[in-house]
Amino acid sequence: MADEPQQDRTEQATPKRLADARKEGDVPRSRELTMSGVMLAGGAAVLLLAQSVFSDVERALKFAFKVDREQIFDTTYMQEALAISISNALIGLAPLGAIVLFAALFSATLIGGWSFSMKAVAFKGSRMNPLKGIKRIFSANSLNELWKALAKFGLVAAIAIAWLWFSVDELLSLGRLTVEKGIQHAWRICAVSFLVVSSGLIVIALADVPFQLWSYQKKMRMTRQQVRDEFKETEGRPEVKSKIRTLQQQIATRRMMQEVPNADVVVTNPTHYAVALKYDEGRMGAPRVLAKGRGLIAARIREIAEDHTVPLFSAPPLARALYRSTEVGEEIPAGLYTAVAQVLAYIYQLKDSSAFGAARLERPVPDVDEELY
Repeated sequence: MADEPQQDRTEQATPKRLADARKEGDVPRSRELTMSGVMLAGGAAVLLLAQSVFSDVERALKFAFKVDREQIFDTTYMQEALAISISNALIGLAPLGAIVLFAALFSATLIGGWSFSMKAVAFKGSRMNPLKGIKRIFSANSLNELWKALAKFGLVAAIAIAWLWFSVDELLSLGRLTVEKGIQHAWRICAVSFLVVSSGLIVIALADVPFQLWSYQKKMRMTRQQVRDEFKETEGRPEVKSKIRTLQQQIATRRMMQEVPNADVVVTNPTHYAVALKYDEGRMGAPRVLAKGRGLIAARIREIAEDHTVPLFSAPPLARALYRSTEVGEEIPAGLYTAVAQVLAYIYQLKDSSAFGAARLERPVPDVDEELY
């Protein structure tokens, strides 16, 4: 989307805009959270793996400084020794590297989740524009980064000075230890100091995460025109949707009219509403609405019913109640069971009676609750 003035972006980002931004690799991130996670995990790993790492370092040093006279005059020994030393160092530092790598990946996904996009690392000529680079340097975001850098420096420096002052006696005691024990103790002191100093980054991360989320939401805001354009793009233009709805209604009406000849009775208003009902005791739990309509559709339902000798029963309250409370294809609600049963019983009696007997049948007056119509 084209850049718009920030003051015109008054609408919250739509799900589609957020999804498109994620595909582009644009998700909220906090470098401070990632850095604090890596530093804390690294410090904890060094402290936990201190004995193992020290043993590997000791073994590597012994191998490096223990050289026989014959090996000194061997022109290929230095290459072999270097390769062995490098492999030993990699093996010894592999657990530490794995922990730091996991911490970097995990802390980076705490906000924004996992996102991988080649578009984010693809070459863009605009990044080579020196004018845009200068603009980024003197932007408000760069100013915020400067303040964060100064705050990090000040906080970490204060914690480091306080910790060194607290640990001065322990540092001075290293001179009274043997070389082996002194190295081990110095390694532990360095690991603990690194972990303590890194803990100060937690404060900065806790302040940076809400700011990054707010900044991202602000950046993703849209103008009203962008929202309208996106709606047209995803949902279709209103006139096209209206045309589709009209065609769908026409198809549904034709299907509905095809079911009218199968009805047992058509309950009418008698002119405004018409509802065609069907009841099959073996397949239905209650009478079902095959068709319904009002106005011209109701008139068409009555015409089809008369053409196929489907009985018409005039009962205005019942017709309105059926029309308003039941959709086509659904069974009637329980509140209309008695009224519809009276009508169907009367229709069945008409079909089974002779003309003389039909004349003597008393036409029912269905009782319908006023709340239903």
